[in-house]
Amino acid sequence: MHTLVFATNNPHKAQEVEQILGPGFIIKTLKDIGCLEDIEETEPTLEGNALLKARYVKEKYGYDCFSEDTGLEVEALDGAPGVHTARYAGEGRDPEDNIKLLLKNLEGKSTRKAQFRTVIALLMKDQEILLQGICPGSIATQKHGTGGFGYDPVFIPEGYTDTFAVLGYDVKNKISHRARAIAQLLETIRANSTESL
Repeated sequence: MHTLVFATNNPHKAQEVEQILGPGFIIKTLKDIGCLEDIEETEPTLEGNALLKARYVKEKYGYDCFSEDTGLEVEALDGAPGVHTARYAGEGRDPEDNIKLLLKNLEGKSTRKAQFRTVIALLMKDQEILLQGICPGSIATQKHGTGGFGYDPVFIPEGYTDTFAVLGYDVKNKISHRARAIAQLLETIRANSTESL
């Protein structure tokens, strides 16, 4: 059994990653290792924020770990909300407000193409490795479904007619941006040996 520290306080993300990795892995969150401070995401890119969080944990707590930052990038909005995905409608990080603002900003736009992009920073031994997963799709005109979290009720992955919130975790965990990035993470960990984790 391998223990991985995931530099997040989001239990949904941690659970999602644990399900994707499957048997043989235990995912610990920041709270689990006693890191109760809020690591501010101050970098202008997903890559920068992922590295910032992972480096903080490695330097202060000594654990090999990984961190991720995910952005919803909407073509008609020049890639917004992007790095501001969680705080799109303000610092309250309210998913409902974020969705309302997104749908409002897309009114009258000719394209609703979008993609979720996850960047993972893995700090293992003396290495810093960046990995990426992309899930292309589009934004629905209104919310559908009650599953998932964040923008799941309005994001329709490519090849499907329903949102992530309708499709559920079984489908999402196979095709999502995070699933694709985690698959690379798993390959990288195995390729670099997991003894130290």
